[in-house]
Amino acid sequence: MKFGVLTGGGDCPGLNPAIRAVVRRAAQHGHETLGFLDGWKGLRDDLSRPLSLPDVAEILPRGGTILGSSRTNPFAKEDDAKQVLATIARHRIDGLVAIGGDDTLSAARELHRRGGKVVGVPKTMDNDVAGTDWTFGFHSATAVAVDALERLRDTAGSHHRAIVLEVMGRHAGWVAMATGLAGGADATLVPEEPYDEEALLRHVQHAVTARGYALIVASEGIDLGPRRGAAGAKDEFGHELLGERQVGVEVARRIEKRTGIETRSAQIGHIQRGGAPELFDRILATRLGAYAVDLALAGRFGEVAVLRGPAVAGIPLDEAVGARKVVTPDWLDLLHTFDA
Repeated sequence: MKFGVLTGGGDCPGLNPAIRAVVRRAAQHGHETLGFLDGWKGLRDDLSRPLSLPDVAEILPRGGTILGSSRTNPFAKEDDAKQVLATIARHRIDGLVAIGGDDTLSAARELHRRGGKVVGVPKTMDNDVAGTDWTFGFHSATAVAVDALERLRDTAGSHHRAIVLEVMGRHAGWVAMATGLAGGADATLVPEEPYDEEALLRHVQHAVTARGYALIVASEGIDLGPRRGAAGAKDEFGHELLGERQVGVEVARRIEKRTGIETRSAQIGHIQRGGAPELFDRILATRLGAYAVDLALAGRFGEVAVLRGPAVAGIPLDEAVGARKVVTPDWLDLLHTFDA
Protein backbone atom coordinates (compact mmCIF):
# COMPACT_ATOMS: atom_id res chain seq x y z
CA MET A 1 0.00 0.00 0.00
CA LYS A 2 0.92 3.63 -0.38
CA PHE A 3 -0.10 5.84 2.51
CA GLY A 4 -0.66 9.57 2.54
CA VAL A 5 -0.54 11.66 5.71
CA LEU A 6 -1.40 15.28 6.48
CA THR A 7 -1.70 17.53 9.53
CA GLY A 8 -4.46 20.14 9.41
CA GLY A 9 -5.73 22.99 11.56
CA GLY A 10 -3.84 24.61 14.41
CA ASP A 11 -0.55 23.00 15.35
CA CYS A 12 0.02 21.46 18.76
CA PRO A 13 2.60 19.29 20.54
CA GLY A 14 2.41 15.68 19.38
CA LEU A 15 1.96 16.10 15.64
CA ASN A 16 5.49 14.99 14.81
CA PRO A 17 5.27 11.86 17.00
CA ALA A 18 2.03 10.99 15.20
CA ILE A 19 3.63 11.45 11.77
CA ARG A 20 6.57 9.33 12.90
CA ALA A 21 4.23 6.58 14.08
CA VAL A 22 2.37 6.51 10.75
CA VAL A 23 5.59 6.25 8.75
CA ARG A 24 7.18 3.61 10.95
CA ARG A 25 4.03 1.48 11.26
CA ALA A 26 3.55 1.56 7.51
CA ALA A 27 7.21 0.70 6.92
CA GLN A 28 6.98 -2.16 9.40
CA HIS A 29 4.50 -3.79 7.02
CA GLY A 30 6.48 -2.92 3.90
CA HIS A 31 4.49 0.13 2.80
CA GLU A 32 5.59 3.64 1.80
CA THR A 33 4.28 7.01 2.98
CA LEU A 34 3.83 10.33 1.20
CA GLY A 35 3.42 13.46 3.32
CA PHE A 36 1.11 16.20 2.05
CA LEU A 37 2.21 19.72 2.97
CA ASP A 38 0.21 22.34 4.84
CA GLY A 39 -2.82 20.22 5.61
CA TRP A 40 -5.62 19.90 3.07
CA LYS A 41 -3.94 22.60 1.00
CA GLY A 42 -1.29 20.04 0.06
CA LEU A 43 -3.92 17.71 -1.35
CA ARG A 44 -5.73 20.50 -3.13
CA ASP A 45 -2.57 21.99 -4.69
CA ASP A 46 -0.59 18.73 -5.00
CA LEU A 47 2.21 19.65 -2.59
CA SER A 48 3.95 16.64 -1.05
CA ARG A 49 7.20 15.00 0.03
CA PRO A 50 8.14 11.36 0.49
CA LEU A 51 8.61 10.31 4.11
CA SER A 52 11.23 7.65 4.77
CA LEU A 53 12.46 6.29 8.09
CA PRO A 54 15.45 8.69 8.16
CA ASP A 55 13.04 11.62 7.61
CA VAL A 56 11.24 10.86 10.86
CA ALA A 57 14.15 9.48 12.90
CA GLU A 58 14.61 12.57 15.08
CA ILE A 59 11.23 14.28 15.11
CA LEU A 60 9.74 12.59 18.19
CA PRO A 61 10.70 15.41 20.62
CA ARG A 62 9.98 18.27 18.23
CA GLY A 63 6.99 20.57 18.50
CA GLY A 64 4.97 21.71 15.51
CA THR A 65 4.77 19.58 12.38
CA ILE A 66 7.39 18.87 9.74
CA LEU A 67 4.61 18.76 7.16
CA GLY A 68 3.24 22.19 7.94
CA SER A 69 -0.42 22.96 8.53
CA SER A 70 -3.20 25.31 7.47
CA ARG A 71 -6.90 25.91 8.05
CA THR A 72 -7.75 25.13 4.43
CA ASN A 73 -11.26 23.81 3.81
CA PRO A 74 -10.87 21.49 0.79
CA PHE A 75 -14.60 21.18 0.22
CA ALA A 76 -15.55 24.86 0.38
CA LYS A 77 -15.62 24.84 -3.43
CA GLU A 78 -16.51 21.95 -5.72
CA ASP A 79 -13.46 22.58 -7.90
CA ASP A 80 -11.22 22.22 -4.83
CA ALA A 81 -12.89 18.92 -3.97
CA LYS A 82 -12.21 17.62 -7.47
CA GLN A 83 -8.57 18.63 -7.17
CA VAL A 84 -8.24 16.73 -3.87
CA LEU A 85 -9.61 13.56 -5.43
CA ALA A 86 -7.39 14.04 -8.48
CA THR A 87 -4.27 14.37 -6.30
CA ILE A 88 -5.10 11.18 -4.44
CA ALA A 89 -5.59 9.34 -7.74
CA ARG A 90 -2.45 10.83 -9.30
CA HIS A 91 -0.24 9.60 -6.46
CA ARG A 92 -2.12 6.31 -6.16
CA ILE A 93 -2.77 6.75 -2.46
CA ASP A 94 -4.31 3.61 -1.00
CA GLY A 95 -5.03 5.12 2.40
CA LEU A 96 -4.91 8.70 3.71
CA VAL A 97 -4.27 9.46 7.39
CA ALA A 98 -5.75 12.85 8.31
CA ILE A 99 -4.40 14.17 11.61
CA GLY A 100 -6.37 17.06 13.05
CA GLY A 101 -9.23 18.42 15.08
CA ASP A 102 -12.94 18.79 14.37
CA ASP A 103 -12.54 20.71 11.09
CA THR A 104 -9.86 18.40 9.68
CA LEU A 105 -11.86 15.32 10.63
CA SER A 106 -15.03 16.85 9.18
CA ALA A 107 -13.17 17.25 5.88
CA ALA A 108 -12.00 13.63 6.19
CA ARG A 109 -15.60 12.54 6.66
CA GLU A 110 -16.62 14.41 3.50
CA LEU A 111 -13.77 12.80 1.60
CA HIS A 112 -14.93 9.37 2.80
CA ARG A 113 -18.47 10.16 1.65
CA ARG A 114 -17.03 10.91 -1.79
CA GLY A 115 -15.31 7.56 -1.94
CA GLY A 116 -11.92 8.50 -0.50
CA LYS A 117 -10.08 5.90 1.57
CA VAL A 118 -9.27 7.90 4.70
CA VAL A 119 -8.79 7.33 8.43
CA GLY A 120 -8.45 9.97 11.13
CA VAL A 121 -6.27 10.79 14.10
CA PRO A 122 -7.73 13.31 16.58
CA LYS A 123 -5.48 16.10 17.77
CA THR A 124 -6.26 19.41 19.36
CA MET A 125 -4.99 21.29 22.36
CA ASP A 126 -8.67 22.12 23.06
CA ASN A 127 -9.50 18.45 23.83
CA ASP A 128 -12.95 18.93 22.30
CA VAL A 129 -13.12 16.04 19.79
CA ALA A 130 -15.97 13.70 20.65
CA GLY A 131 -15.46 9.98 21.09
CA THR A 132 -11.98 10.07 22.58
CA ASP A 133 -11.05 10.46 26.23
CA TRP A 134 -8.14 12.78 25.42
CA THR A 135 -6.59 14.38 22.38
CA PHE A 136 -2.85 14.78 22.16
CA GLY A 137 -1.64 18.35 22.44
CA PHE A 138 -3.95 19.12 25.36
CA HIS A 139 -1.69 18.00 28.19
CA SER A 140 1.41 19.74 26.85
CA ALA A 141 -0.42 22.99 26.06
CA THR A 142 -2.15 23.08 29.43
CA ALA A 143 1.17 22.51 31.21
CA VAL A 144 2.42 25.70 29.53
CA ALA A 145 -0.67 27.58 30.70
CA VAL A 146 -0.25 26.32 34.28
CA ASP A 147 3.39 27.43 34.24
CA ALA A 148 2.26 30.88 33.08
CA LEU A 149 -0.31 31.07 35.87
CA GLU A 150 2.31 30.18 38.47
CA ARG A 151 4.57 32.94 37.16
CA LEU A 152 1.70 35.41 37.27
CA ARG A 153 1.09 34.40 40.88
CA ASP A 154 4.52 35.73 41.78
CA THR A 155 3.96 39.16 40.26
CA ALA A 156 0.34 39.38 41.43
CA GLY A 157 1.45 38.73 45.00
CA SER A 158 4.33 41.19 44.76
CA HIS A 159 2.12 44.05 43.55
CA HIS A 160 -1.16 43.11 45.26
CA ARG A 161 -3.03 42.90 41.99
CA ALA A 162 -5.64 40.80 40.29
CA ILE A 163 -4.39 39.22 37.08
CA VAL A 164 -6.47 37.60 34.34
CA LEU A 165 -4.84 34.87 32.25
CA GLU A 166 -6.58 34.32 28.90
CA VAL A 167 -6.12 30.84 27.44
CA MET A 168 -7.33 29.15 24.27
CA GLY A 169 -10.68 27.40 23.98
CA ARG A 170 -13.45 28.36 21.55
CA HIS A 171 -16.50 26.30 22.50
CA ALA A 172 -14.97 24.00 25.12
CA GLY A 173 -13.22 25.18 28.25
CA TRP A 174 -10.97 22.18 28.90
CA VAL A 175 -7.76 24.22 28.83
CA ALA A 176 -9.16 26.90 31.13
CA MET A 177 -10.69 24.33 33.47
CA ALA A 178 -7.49 22.32 33.78
CA THR A 179 -5.33 25.42 34.14
CA GLY A 180 -7.53 26.87 36.85
CA LEU A 181 -7.81 23.56 38.67
CA ALA A 182 -4.11 22.65 38.53
CA GLY A 183 -2.89 26.22 39.04
CA GLY A 184 -5.18 27.15 41.92
CA ALA A 185 -7.02 30.04 40.25
CA ASP A 186 -9.51 31.99 42.34
CA ALA A 187 -12.02 32.03 39.48
CA THR A 188 -12.17 30.22 36.15
CA LEU A 189 -14.39 31.33 33.28
CA VAL A 190 -15.37 28.72 30.68
CA PRO A 191 -17.77 28.77 27.69
CA GLU A 192 -19.90 26.01 29.22
CA GLU A 193 -21.21 28.38 31.90
CA PRO A 194 -22.92 31.78 31.58
CA TYR A 195 -20.65 34.66 32.46
CA ASP A 196 -21.57 35.79 36.00
CA GLU A 197 -19.83 39.07 36.69
CA GLU A 198 -21.17 39.48 40.21
CA ALA A 199 -19.86 36.06 41.25
CA LEU A 200 -16.52 36.82 39.61
CA LEU A 201 -16.18 40.07 41.53
CA ARG A 202 -16.99 38.31 44.81
CA HIS A 203 -14.26 35.73 44.18
CA VAL A 204 -11.73 38.45 43.33
CA GLN A 205 -12.53 40.58 46.35
CA HIS A 206 -12.46 37.58 48.67
CA ALA A 207 -9.05 36.50 47.38
CA VAL A 208 -7.55 39.98 47.59
CA THR A 209 -8.89 40.42 51.13
CA ALA A 210 -7.58 37.01 52.21
CA ARG A 211 -4.07 37.18 50.76
CA GLY A 212 -3.61 40.38 48.80
CA TYR A 213 -4.00 39.19 45.19
CA ALA A 214 -6.26 37.22 42.86
CA LEU A 215 -5.77 35.00 39.82
CA ILE A 216 -8.44 34.51 37.17
CA VAL A 217 -8.32 32.14 34.19
CA ALA A 218 -10.55 33.01 31.24
CA SER A 219 -11.20 30.93 28.14
CA GLU A 220 -11.03 33.02 24.96
CA GLY A 221 -14.45 31.73 23.90
CA ILE A 222 -16.56 32.98 26.83
CA ASP A 223 -19.52 35.20 26.03
CA LEU A 224 -19.20 38.50 27.87
CA GLY A 225 -22.34 39.96 26.37
CA PRO A 226 -22.29 43.60 25.20
CA ARG A 227 -18.73 44.90 25.32
CA ARG A 228 -16.17 47.04 23.61
CA GLY A 229 -14.49 45.91 20.41
CA ALA A 230 -15.67 44.24 17.23
CA ALA A 231 -15.74 40.59 16.33
CA GLY A 232 -12.63 39.23 14.67
CA ALA A 233 -12.08 37.94 11.16
CA LYS A 234 -13.03 34.35 10.24
CA ASP A 235 -11.13 31.37 8.87
CA GLU A 236 -12.17 29.14 5.94
CA PHE A 237 -14.40 27.04 8.19
CA GLY A 238 -16.30 30.14 9.34
CA HIS A 239 -14.76 30.35 12.82
CA GLU A 240 -14.06 33.75 14.33
CA LEU A 241 -10.39 34.38 15.10
CA LEU A 242 -10.83 34.75 18.83
CA GLY A 243 -7.47 36.33 19.61
CA GLU A 244 -8.85 39.61 18.31
CA ARG A 245 -11.66 39.64 20.88
CA GLN A 246 -9.25 40.46 23.74
CA VAL A 247 -11.38 38.67 26.34
CA GLY A 248 -8.72 38.86 29.06
CA VAL A 249 -8.28 42.60 28.57
CA GLU A 250 -12.02 43.16 28.83
CA VAL A 251 -12.43 41.02 31.97
CA ALA A 252 -9.53 42.85 33.63
CA ARG A 253 -11.06 46.21 32.71
CA ARG A 254 -14.38 45.26 34.25
CA ILE A 255 -12.79 43.97 37.46
CA GLU A 256 -10.78 47.14 37.99
CA LYS A 257 -13.71 49.40 37.14
CA ARG A 258 -16.11 47.64 39.49
CA THR A 259 -13.78 46.94 42.42
CA GLY A 260 -11.01 49.52 42.24
CA ILE A 261 -8.48 46.68 42.51
CA GLU A 262 -5.51 47.16 40.19
CA THR A 263 -5.94 44.48 37.54
CA ARG A 264 -3.79 43.31 34.67
CA SER A 265 -4.25 40.71 31.95
CA ALA A 266 -1.98 38.30 30.08
CA GLN A 267 -2.68 36.43 26.85
CA ILE A 268 -0.22 33.63 26.14
CA GLY A 269 -1.92 32.78 22.85
CA HIS A 270 0.13 30.65 20.51
CA ILE A 271 2.83 30.04 23.12
CA GLN A 272 0.52 27.24 24.27
CA ARG A 273 0.85 25.52 20.89
CA GLY A 274 4.64 25.38 20.68
CA GLY A 275 7.38 23.41 22.35
CA ALA A 276 8.20 19.77 22.80
CA PRO A 277 5.34 17.38 23.54
CA GLU A 278 5.28 16.03 27.08
CA LEU A 279 5.32 12.34 27.99
CA PHE A 280 1.56 11.72 27.79
CA ASP A 281 1.20 13.41 24.41
CA ARG A 282 4.22 11.64 22.91
CA ILE A 283 2.82 8.24 23.84
CA LEU A 284 -0.79 9.04 22.92
CA ALA A 285 0.19 10.48 19.52
CA THR A 286 2.36 7.44 18.85
CA ARG A 287 -0.40 5.00 19.76
CA LEU A 288 -3.06 6.77 17.69
CA GLY A 289 -0.82 7.25 14.65
CA ALA A 290 0.15 3.58 14.61
CA TYR A 291 -3.43 2.44 15.14
CA ALA A 292 -4.66 4.61 12.27
CA VAL A 293 -2.39 2.62 9.96
CA ASP A 294 -3.77 -0.59 11.47
CA LEU A 295 -7.31 0.60 10.68
CA ALA A 296 -6.35 1.26 7.07
CA LEU A 297 -4.61 -2.10 6.71
CA ALA A 298 -7.77 -3.76 8.00
CA GLY A 299 -9.86 -1.86 5.44
CA ARG A 300 -11.66 0.13 8.13
CA PHE A 301 -11.75 3.40 6.23
CA GLY A 302 -14.02 6.16 7.46
CA GLU A 303 -12.93 5.54 11.05
CA VAL A 304 -10.82 7.53 13.48
CA ALA A 305 -8.39 6.17 16.08
CA VAL A 306 -9.38 7.19 19.61
CA LEU A 307 -8.47 6.56 23.23
CA ARG A 308 -11.12 4.76 25.27
CA GLY A 309 -9.95 4.11 28.81
CA PRO A 310 -6.58 2.34 28.60
CA ALA A 311 -7.11 1.09 25.04
CA VAL A 312 -7.11 2.59 21.55
CA ALA A 313 -10.02 1.83 19.26
CA GLY A 314 -11.60 2.84 15.99
CA ILE A 315 -14.92 4.68 15.77
CA PRO A 316 -16.80 6.10 12.75
CA LEU A 317 -15.85 9.61 11.69
CA ASP A 318 -19.54 10.51 12.08
CA GLU A 319 -19.27 9.78 15.79
CA ALA A 320 -16.09 11.82 16.20
CA VAL A 321 -17.41 14.96 14.51
CA GLY A 322 -21.12 14.60 15.19
CA ALA A 323 -20.97 16.42 18.52
CA ARG A 324 -18.46 18.58 20.35
CA LYS A 325 -17.01 17.36 23.65
CA VAL A 326 -17.38 20.04 26.31
CA VAL A 327 -16.49 20.25 29.98
CA THR A 328 -18.99 18.14 31.90
CA PRO A 329 -20.83 19.09 35.12
CA ASP A 330 -18.73 16.77 37.29
CA TRP A 331 -15.56 18.60 36.23
CA LEU A 332 -17.21 21.98 36.78
CA ASP A 333 -18.36 20.92 40.25
CA LEU A 334 -14.81 19.90 41.14
CA LEU A 335 -13.44 23.14 39.70
CA HIS A 336 -15.78 25.33 41.78
CA THR A 337 -14.84 23.48 44.95
CA PHE A 338 -11.65 25.53 44.85
CA ASP A 339 -13.01 28.96 43.92
CA ALA A 340 -12.02 31.75 46.30
